[in-house]
Amino acid sequence: MTAKLIDGKQIAAEIRGEVAKRVGALSERGITPGLATVLVGDDPASRVYVNSKRKMCAEVGIKAWDHDLEASTPQDQLLQLLEELGSDPAVHGILVQLPLPAHIDEELVLEAVPPHKDADGFHPCNLGRVLQGTHLVAPATPAGIQELLIRANIETSGAEVVVAGRSNIVGKPIAAMLFQKAAGANATVTVCHTSTRDLAEHTKRADIVIAAIGRAGAITAPMLKPGAVVIDVGINRTEDGLKGDVDTEAAMEVASAITPVPGGVGPMTIAMLLSNTVTLAERFG
Repeated sequence: MTAKLIDGKQIAAEIRGEVAKRVGALSERGITPGLATVLVGDDPASRVYVNSKRKMCAEVGIKAWDHDLEASTPQDQLLQLLEELGSDPAVHGILVQLPLPAHIDEELVLEAVPPHKDADGFHPCNLGRVLQGTHLVAPATPAGIQELLIRANIETSGAEVVVAGRSNIVGKPIAAMLFQKAAGANATVTVCHTSTRDLAEHTKRADIVIAAIGRAGAITAPMLKPGAVVIDVGINRTEDGLKGDVDTEAAMEVASAITPVPGGVGPMTIAMLLSNTVTLAERFG
């Protein structure tokens, strides 16, 4: 068996095209969706991500406000900026790029983003709505994973899904999204983490494995059920270049479908951020 590659670049391009049409419809109402991105410090990976998001905003017609702050920026100054952006009617979405410098309370900053302008879906109110299944926007990476599954025609209803990783950014929200009684969900979900005694015992029974561990090659071919679908969220910088959390080459001989790294989940994250921004403009603009 050689797994089918789920092309995140292609699917993300389709979504950006749909977003551009929605932006056009808003412009007819006199509304230009606006996204403010805030980058604190100059972490190379964060810089690449933020620049990509800004570039894609221009591509679909979203107005971007770029706020690049020094790593030494006081927390109070950052909170003041978020208050100003929150009261600006031209700004429909706010993104604070993570991680933040150690002296800044990340939780406090995420709570300072108004829920109705939370383009990344990390405010506790929005995460709570994800758990309820009543969310308007969801965290961009989990939303991208769900869209990949839907658009690649991967059946989730009744499927056994194992999520390896329990972060607030990926693991917890995607688990909550996939067990909802809804289209693109309705799965039986197991969440594994660093204290899981035998990860392979769980992954080997899964129809769908979502790897969000943050360790290159942590999921190997013998850990997979033949025919499983593998969604690799990991982006790990190694001496051999970017690697996912899955040993992709070997896993392709066992899985039925798999996302590549790069080119899988990554492009979807940006596409869903843009979609979230337009959703907020449509609802609150």
